[in-house]
Amino acid sequence: MTVERSTVFGTTAETYDAARPNYPDTLIDTVLEFAGSVSADRRAVEIGAGTGKATVAFAGRGVPVLAVEPDPRMAEVLRRNTAALPGVDGPGVEVRIGRFEDAAPQDHGAGLVYAAQSWHWLDRETRRDHVHRALAPVGAVALFWNLTGIVDRDLAERMTALDDRWDMGMRHVAGWAAEFAGEIEATADNDWAGFEFREDARFTDQRSVRFRNGVSWHTSDQWVERLSTHSGTQILAPADRAELLDAVRALLDANGGGLEAASFTDLFLARAV
Repeated sequence: MTVERSTVFGTTAETYDAARPNYPDTLIDTVLEFAGSVSADRRAVEIGAGTGKATVAFAGRGVPVLAVEPDPRMAEVLRRNTAALPGVDGPGVEVRIGRFEDAAPQDHGAGLVYAAQSWHWLDRETRRDHVHRALAPVGAVALFWNLTGIVDRDLAERMTALDDRWDMGMRHVAGWAAEFAGEIEATADNDWAGFEFREDARFTDQRSVRFRNGVSWHTSDQWVERLSTHSGTQILAPADRAELLDAVRALLDANGGGLEAASFTDLFLARAV
């Protein structure tokens, strides 16, 4: 049976919420400064909110958010995580279950549309159309991803070999940190959002920013737990998934019980005309 990668996250919703990293304050600051006024009548719309990693960060700053999430299991955790957040002019967060393309208002009313780790799940041919229809004039779009690079090159290469063996497509988790040393390049090969948006005259003031969030130690348990929440792992047959995670754990246990990894967050910004 073929499993659709975009629909598997709810099977590990609680683990996802515990293991996935938060977004840095500097990212939230940058997005809000760029977006300007976001209010109850020009609220933010979130694409694929998941368990609320980004939702909590924005709503915690007083930003009213319509959080759209297609998986009811993820939305259940999202509601729990945002239930106590205050609103400035009403409820801080409205959770709506469904696909962004179907569930988000297409009324040119949003002051901000953002996607945290989710833009790549939308249909490439139509996603900019939906975002533009959702945004008010001069409203902002913010697309961002957390990336992780293993500091030790030899260990990174051995992780990459495991990635290749199971065809997970998870270079951002198993890659070498030095590969992220430069600034963001927008190319067809890396599928960066800036490459997609740059010829679209409906979006102006486009910019890309890479945040360097520091280096930290991850234990074998922490890394395996995080790895288990990625779609490339979850779509594997149970026996293959167990074999992969056991192989990763053995590699890290032999490396002193974990690894050092550098954290990055890549952000694309643009403004609707």
